[in-house]
Parts: sequence; C-alpha cells; structure tokens
Amino acid sequence: MAPPPLTGLRIVEMAGIGPGPFCGMMLADHGAEVIRIDRGPQPGFSDPTKDPLLRSRRSVAIDLKTPQGIAAVRRIVASADGLIEGYRPGVMERLGLGPDVLLNDNPRLVYGRMTGWGQTGPLAADPGHDIDYIAISGALHAFGRAGDKPTAPINMVGDFGGGGMMLAFGMLAALLHAQRSGEGQVVDAAMTDGSALLMSMIWGFRGMGRWSDTRGTNLLDGGAPFYDTYETQDGKWIAVGAIEPAFYAALRRVLGLSDPLWDRQFDPSAWPAMRDGLAAVFRTKSRDAWVAAFAGSEACVAPVLDFDEATDHPHNVARGTLVEAGGVVQPAPAPRYSASATVPPALASERTDAATLADLGFTPAEIAELGL
Repeated sequence: MAPPPLTGLRIVEMAGIGPGPFCGMMLADHGAEVIRIDRGPQPGFSDPTKDPLLRSRRSVAIDLKTPQGIAAVRRIVASADGLIEGYRPGVMERLGLGPDVLLNDNPRLVYGRMTGWGQTGPLAADPGHDIDYIAISGALHAFGRAGDKPTAPINMVGDFGGGGMMLAFGMLAALLHAQRSGEGQVVDAAMTDGSALLMSMIWGFRGMGRWSDTRGTNLLDGGAPFYDTYETQDGKWIAVGAIEPAFYAALRRVLGLSDPLWDRQFDPSAWPAMRDGLAAVFRTKSRDAWVAAFAGSEACVAPVLDFDEATDHPHNVARGTLVEAGGVVQPAPAPRYSASATVPPALASERTDAATLADLGFTPAEIAELGL
C-alpha cells in the first residue's frame, strides 16, 4: 500500500475535548502529523493512554500564560499546514495566537476554529454543549418517540457529525486551496451549522410535504412500524428497516404476514395495528433465532448488538471495523482506500514533550526555558 493520503501534512491541535480532538484523530488516522499542544495535566480531561480520540499523535505541554510558551507555539505553527482550536471566540486572540498573528507568521496556514455557536452571531460568546447546539438547529426536535420529549442522540450529531467531522472536511478543503493558491484562511466550523446541514434530507422531505413536525410519526423517526426496533423473546432487540417494497415483501414472507392489513404499508392509519402485530411476532423467538430466520432474505433486518457483541460480529471482524490498541477496543480508521494505507491506532503511553520539541528544532536550552 502507498503511504496514508495525508502524509506530509503537519497540523497543530490546541488541546480540548470532543469535536476538536475528533478532527485531530481523523487527520492523524489518515497520515497527517498532528502535534497536540497540551496545557499540562488537567483534572477531568481525557486520559491519553485510554482515549481513542487522542490516538496516533504526539503532544507537548506548553504553559500558555508565559511569553516563552506563546513564542514556542508561534514557532511550531509557523512550520505547520494547519491549526485546530476549540476555544470560545476571542480566547486565542487574547493569548496572542489569533488568526491575524498566526497567518502573518505563516500565510499558507489553515486556521480551523471549532465552536458550538460559531465565531459570529448573538450566541457566539455563550457557553453550551452538544444538546444546546442541536436544539436551536432544529435537529434535536426530530429525535424521540411520538408523544414523548426530544431525546438527545448521545453527542453524535453536534460534537462529532456536525462538529469534528465537518471541521475535518473544511480543513481539507482549505488545505487544497492553500496548496493551489498559497493562501491560508480561517475555517469557522459551528456545531449549529453542521447539525443543521446533517438534516438536509429531512428539510427536503419537509419542503415536499413528506415530513411532519410531530416527532415520531414519520418514515425514519420511529413512526413507521417497518423502520423500528422490536424486543425479542430473550429481552434483546432486532432492527427492521424494510422500507422499499421488495424488502417489505421479504419481511412479510419471513414473518408470514398475509392479512390485508399488511398491504397498507404507507397508510399511517394502519401503522399502530401493524406495530402491535410486529411486536407480538418478534416476541415469539429469540433475537438470534430471528437473525437465522432472516438470513439471506434481503428484508433489511439486523440484530441490535451491544459493544462486546459488535466487537465479535463476523462482519466487523472480517472488515477489521473494531481493533484493539493499548488495551482499548476502538473503531479502526475510516474510510479506507484502494491504494493508500491508514495509520494503525496507537494510544499514548507516556509524555514526550522534550523529544517532540527537539524534533521540531528546539535546542536543549530552549526546551529547558519552557520548563520541560
């Protein structure tokens, strides 16, 4: 295999939590040299020896409250292609590390900014978390059962899908621009914007009159009985996604659903009775017995697996979807390439501050001046 596709890129990551590290992980997984600037041990911060979000990169602790520390960061960024930071708007400027300063030092720099609300707007300076950002984008409203409250989808939609992944895309787009033009720029990645973008198809359905604002009554939100989860005899769960007519017909064949009720697939008035019927049928066998019954049927039915089961599932094993590094089971880098390798995950085992700085050209005296 050829080297990973981002080999040769150097990215500086200002330490943070959540979406910023996820972006750094993505870039490191695909070959970029990512150097994480830590502020030293922080109570409550992730343990780099156990956190996949911090894998496959070096870190160095630099005191950002000292002139020497700020000068060191500027020197490191001057040799970088990109920078990732996830502070509130204005923090990097107050440190003397804002985009005007760093782009003046390095005009080709791609300066990636990860926030919840964005760099501008009336909420820009307010604190918040994933649940708040997806609340105002309209995304949170869509998650939950009919008649129940909105339910947070963990922090997948704001922090990671609409945050870190969106920043990684923006960074790469801007890096391509910088390679062609020699011009760096700022990437303003906001989780409000990103989570709204992830809902593009739903906004389209709504515009076509095919999506109700009433939560839990639509095709993909648990409203349709043929796109839902059902408890099995052993207290486990099965996922059903039989939307298209051919898949729905296969579902009916395996379950023996011959009553005319089941001819009314897209009639919402029939959905409550259909859901009750499916729930009753699925409770008659164990989850794994249903998996066996549906094997090869093309009914779009799959078992709902817990973490340990997902690790051992034959498909995931065959593809190497989950791997172990540093004693921690974690997702392998994705996506994968036909010609290029990705970086095998490696969790940090010890701090390498002085060695990292030496590799970046700092002399022993300069390293000692930083207290390392």
